Amino acid sequence: MLERLQKVLAQANVASRRKSEEYIAKGRVKVNGQVITELGYKVNKTDLIEVDGKPIKLAEHLYFLLNKPTGFLSTASDDKGRRTVIDLLEEEHKDVRLYPVGRLDYDTAGLLLITNDGDFTNHLTHPSFHIEKEYLVRVTGIIIRKKIVELRNGVTIDGNYFAKPKEVRLVELNKEHQSTLLSITLIEGKNKQVRKMIEAIGFKVKNLTRIRYDFLTLDGVERGKYRALKIHEVKQLHAHSMTKR
Repeated sequence: MLERLQKVLAQANVASRRKSEEYIAKGRVKVNGQVITELGYKVNKTDLIEVDGKPIKLAEHLYFLLNKPTGFLSTASDDKGRRTVIDLLEEEHKDVRLYPVGRLDYDTAGLLLITNDGDFTNHLTHPSFHIEKEYLVRVTGIIIRKKIVELRNGVTIDGNYFAKPKEVRLVELNKEHQSTLLSITLIEGKNKQVRKMIEAIGFKVKNLTRIRYDFLTLDGVERGKYRALKIHEVKQLHAHSMTKR
């Protein structure tokens, strides 16, 4: 399978894709002994690729399921020095160019996938891939049945976007502490969508946790910890991304 040279360089953790394009344009990259300056040039796994005279080592694809705590940004780096989900990884994994698949808000906890496989990420984040994402939402106040029905039927957020969840389920009414626990399942992922939907029916989110991503759950993964995805889980996610388009 042929892939663009700058993409292969990025996957090998040589540099970001944009920086890799600069390396190519400056004549710093050779393929099978020949200097390549064409950005669209494609290579395969058997080609010898060198940067500044040194052969690159193709990176092994890694896939992790992280139980994200609140207070961490869902990004690989932050120019303001704030904590990111990469800070939660062990040292051996921090040296690999890993990044989250999609995002969880700074103040949202729960299931987040992390990988260095760009194709995998593109499949899962493609707009036509309607993957189910389930959230547990603790809401301040007691939500009556009428408001839950309103939420199920869909609400308008951001002025003109109609947001309709796939499922809304009442988990608990805590009259002593005046709070409601809901399960909300989405097949889309607008910015702060769950919080805005709750605000649209007149309530505020107290805390929010994503507990499921497609068939994956947080079982066995403590908050702030992560585990490697099993081979069959990666294949199943790939299969779902292709069949749900």
